[in-house]
Amino acid sequence: MSSAPAPAAAAAKPKGKSRLLMMIGLAVVIGGGGWYWTKGRPAAAAASIQTAPEGVVQFDPFVVNLADAGGARFLRVTLHLAVGTAAEAKRVQEGPVVFKQLRSALLELLAQQTSEALVTDAGKQDLKKAIVERASKILGGIHVSDVFFSEFVVQF
Repeated sequence: MSSAPAPAAAAAKPKGKSRLLMMIGLAVVIGGGGWYWTKGRPAAAAASIQTAPEGVVQFDPFVVNLADAGGARFLRVTLHLAVGTAAEAKRVQEGPVVFKQLRSALLELLAQQTSEALVTDAGKQDLKKAIVERASKILGGIHVSDVFFSEFVVQF
């Protein structure tokens, strides 16, 4: 009877070793992947992450009459500007004159739009480009990289 359990015990040992080797191999793969993700990625990918804007200038909602014939249509939009750093965003928002100039310029720009243009994707993209250009002129050395719409309603 003692000879029967011996082959079962011998068979169990290789399974334990192969499972251990598989766990070690998995740890090496995961560790290598983690290293690649944090340290070994190409420089271009790492540079794009580091240059992403970190500051956001927030505005209260804008409500403007659109430049449509008859003047009965309006736009309600809430937008945010992406700038280089959080410190730049804070400087813009806390500078009362610059922030008021910026809001006024954006109101004027929004009021020049028509409903037909704003309901298309191309019209929204053109508006974003115009906002970036106008805001960049007012803010001088602060780079505006993008515009985010969190609310965009055109009344017909």
